[in-house]
Amino acid sequence: MERVTYESSAGRTWIAIIALVLLVLLKGAFAYFLIGDRGQPGWDYRPVRDVPGESPYAIYQPLPYPQHVRGERGH
Repeated sequence: MERVTYESSAGRTWIAIIALVLLVLLKGAFAYFLIGDRGQPGWDYRPVRDVPGESPYAIYQPLPYPQHVRGERGH
């Protein structure tokens, strides 16, 4: 029976690890500099009324009191 000897691959392993780390760092740097931080946007939409009773597109009649309950005075 033959004896199999293996070569040490610690150097190639470290090269692969460093290459993968550099790939992640370069991809992040590419995205950061390509997209970047352009600061505060120039548009201002103001708060959007999204409660169904406050929306101009609501399909239900608004309730007389601020809570979402029906009946006299919200009871």
